[in-house]
Order: sequence, then C-alpha cells, then structure tokens
Amino acid sequence: MLAGKHILLIIGGGIAAYKSLELIRRLQDQGARVTPVLTKAGAEFVTPLSVSALAGTAVHQELFDLTSEADMGHIQLSRSADLLVVAPATADLMAKMAQGHANDLASTLLLATDTPVLLAPAMNVRMWEHPATRRNAETLKGDCVSFAGPNEGSMACGEFGPGRMAEPEEILAAIAARLTDGPLRGKRILVTSGPTHEPIDPVRYIANRSSGAQGAAVARALCEAGAEVVFITGPAAVRPPEGVQVVAVESAREMEAAVQAALPADAGVFAAAVADWRVASASDRKLKKSKDGLPVLEFAENPDILKTVSQMKEGRPGLVVGFAAETNDVVDNATAKRKRKGCDWIVANDVSPGTGIMGGSENAVTLISEDGAEEWPRMGKDEVARKLAERIAAALAG
Repeated sequence: MLAGKHILLIIGGGIAAYKSLELIRRLQDQGARVTPVLTKAGAEFVTPLSVSALAGTAVHQELFDLTSEADMGHIQLSRSADLLVVAPATADLMAKMAQGHANDLASTLLLATDTPVLLAPAMNVRMWEHPATRRNAETLKGDCVSFAGPNEGSMACGEFGPGRMAEPEEILAAIAARLTDGPLRGKRILVTSGPTHEPIDPVRYIANRSSGAQGAAVARALCEAGAEVVFITGPAAVRPPEGVQVVAVESAREMEAAVQAALPADAGVFAAAVADWRVASASDRKLKKSKDGLPVLEFAENPDILKTVSQMKEGRPGLVVGFAAETNDVVDNATAKRKRKGCDWIVANDVSPGTGIMGGSENAVTLISEDGAEEWPRMGKDEVARKLAERIAAALAG
C-alpha cells in the first residue's frame, strides 16, 4: 500500500511517543521507508537507540549538525519525503507550527518543507480544549495540514476526554489516505453521520433509528478517493471508517459546534439524521413516576445545520450535499427541502418500514440537484457511497 513511499516521522515529547515505535514497524510492513526525527522532549520518552533500531537508519536530533549542515541538511531533509508525520504532535509543536517558529530541528523542518504534513495530536484534555490550542489547530487546518485524531479516552494523567493520540493503525490509514493518488487528493471534505441523542434526563433521550451506515460508507469512499475527511458522528451503531478524522458528538448542538470547528472545507456531506427537536429543559436528575401524573416535556427546535452551512455568506463549502429520509412523496419532499435549505444536492431515500433501508445494508436513492431528479437503482450502501464520491470528485474538478 505504501511501497516506495518515504515518510519523515517527527516524534514529539509525550507519553504517547511509545506508539511511534509501533507506527514505524507498521509503516515498514507496508513497504514505506521511515526517516526518524526525535525532539529533545521526545528523547525523554523513547531512546534514540530504539528508534534507530526499528527504523534501520540514523535518528536526526540536532539542528546544528556540522556534518549534515555543510550541505544545508535540514532543508534537504524537509523536502526529501513524500509526507511529514508528527506523532505525537504536542501542543508546543502545534503552537510553533501555527506561529512559524523555527528554533529546533523539528520546527525548522516543518517550516522549511514543501511536502504535505500530517499531525497526530497528543496532550492533556485541558490543553487540547484550551482556546489557544483550538486556534492553532484551526490555523493549521487552514494551511492544509491534515490531522489524525486526537481520540477520546483515558490518559496517563488520569483524566478522560479528547487529547489521546490516535492508535498506530489509525495513523497508518490516515497516511495511506493522504498519499492516495485519487481524484479527491488535496480536497478536505466534511461528513456528518449517525443519529443525535437529545437528553430528557441523565438516563433517557430522544433519538431515531439511523445506524450511521450510509454516512460511514460515504466517508470511507471519499477517503479511498484521496480526500482528507473530517467525520463528525453521533452515537452510531457502526464503527467509523479508518483513515478519517473522527469527531464524536451526542446532541445536535454538539454536532453544530463540531461542524463549525471543522470548516473550512471543499465540500460538506450532511448524512446525519439530526433530531429536529430537543427537550427545552432536560432534567439533571432521573425523572420519577409521580402520583401527579405523567411529566410534561416542552420541546425546543434544534439548530438546522444543513441550512446554516448552505446559506453561509463566507466560508461556505464549494459543494453542500444534504440527505433526506422520507416515508412518502420522496422526490417532491426532497426537492422542496433542497430549495428550502439552499444546498446544492439532496440524496433522498424512502425509509418506510417496508423498504428495509433504515438499518439495512442496501439503499435506493434519488440524487436531486438544480438539474432535476436522478433515480439510482437499489444497491449496497458502499456502492451508493462510491458513486456519490465519484460525482463529488467530478463536481469539484469542474
């Protein structure tokens, strides 16, 4: 898969640096050549000897290496690879990149390179969620830097949340996707998927029957076509595809915030089945049966994510694709929805119980655009996804 590719791997300082050793092995198993760069902080967690032994080559550590710098070695090193990967990418390294600092070998390589860069962030949850780090991440995304993770989970510090470095197999998939010579290479695409859960109280919620299968298939097809995919998913029944940046959310308002944070993008595919309403004042305690009768739930309207993005004055993706799950008058309802929302395309399907589509492995869709309605035959959801990815690639190329 990566035969003949050259990866420059920068290992930052953090407990997650141990995963970089496994990443080196997996890259070599795929036929890639790895040139390692170890930061001073990174050397506190993994030794140069272990990195060198696995990579089968010398480890670069110093900016002012008289032997290599006689020929401006740091410039050559930064441009000789097919991809620069930073794993773990610490908050400090991200800040240096965003601000254009170059005071050590790693930051100098990242500033001097003219090849693509992929980051696998790893840091404490509070550091990841700090406004400064979020600003830096947005700046880097705007500079076309790709991200793998971070994931949510337990950390060495004992806290739980986003900031955990992606697993080696996830980073490997992201590397393969970044180096794929597909029709969507260089394009950044946002995909929403799955249902949303709107809380009633701490143990109950309002949801729908969406499995997230079609959205996951679309994200996978776009990734296989070479796109950098940001996959924002509600609590779906299916696993996210490999090679995409996964952002897990629960509610519609969380999904809206994640979408805004993921922009800008070349295209947006909004396959999520977002709940139209939420309980206006969800209880912070479990609601109990009462002799006074049934509880009264007051509802509030959720944000219309598709409409908001479709009608953005600035920063709107070049192509916005919505989905419409209907049970009757599918084409008429979906056509009206496209006009009402302001999106470019609507992928409409009939999810009546008799179709077996919602939660099933197949789909039968109609692609609706300003040119009219194009009915596709019933096929597997992966086939629908690949066909849609081909259409998206053609639209963005045109």
